[in-house]
Amino acid sequence: MIYAFDTFYFDDYANTVCIAFEDWASENETEIFTEKTEVTSDYESGAFYKRELPCIISLLNKITLQSEDIIIVDGYVTLDDTGKIGLGGYLYEKLGQKFPVIGIAKNGFSSPDSQRRTVYRGESKTPLFLTAKGADVDKIKPKVEQMHGNFRIPTLLKKLDQLTRVRI
Repeated sequence: MIYAFDTFYFDDYANTVCIAFEDWASENETEIFTEKTEVTSDYESGAFYKRELPCIISLLNKITLQSEDIIIVDGYVTLDDTGKIGLGGYLYEKLGQKFPVIGIAKNGFSSPDSQRRTVYRGESKTPLFLTAKGADVDKIKPKVEQMHGNFRIPTLLKKLDQLTRVRI
């Protein structure tokens, strides 16, 4: 199973959503998990993970992961060639390096990262940015390219983003 996570912040709470789907090419999810959580810290530039990681971990506690499962986050896993990690890297560590964590980011990050790949989908001239831990980023890239949907953002990841923005 593949579990994709995203969080949206309202003034007084965070809405974290996870869409589970069976295969990279899936058009529909098999399950949706949601959780409203209190925002425990303000946004801190360069430390985004401090705000979002607790939300993802809290929702993950409602999911029983199997050894072959994969996790996707909206953001970066690795940030540069010096070993600096992003949200997905912290999640990978928090989960004891037992599950591959794939980062699919919409915005570029300036520092060089030999593990970052650009992914062009559909007719879009704007890439997605792919990073990973626990999986070979070069093997994941064609899977992301083939995810369902004709546009830059795959169908299920677009749905995930939309669901996080719904007030609960």
